[in-house]
Amino acid sequence: MQCVAHLCYNVRMATKSQTVRARVEPKLKRDAEVILRRVGLTSSEAIGLFYRRVTLEKGLPFETRIPNKETRRAIESIRKGNGIRVSFKEFARMVRNIK
Repeated sequence: MQCVAHLCYNVRMATKSQTVRARVEPKLKRDAEVILRRVGLTSSEAIGLFYRRVTLEKGLPFETRIPNKETRRAIESIRKGNGIRVSFKEFARMVRNIK
């Protein structure tokens, strides 16, 4: 067993015996791994930490909301490929300008 004290309440992590596979955008993966390295975590440790928090909190470890009708329509439109593609900077600029 490996002691990763900073992960979750000084809990010793058990030897991993299951594999989790997920597909994420390459840029998202790279960006997240840069941040994880800076805080001293591997991707596997971060996923394990997320799972541990889900089980401790009996739900997602962050606030979630059920989208309203307009948001659901927008999500469905984007899933169908009808969305506008903008960079994160452009999106952030648009959000800041909403009144």
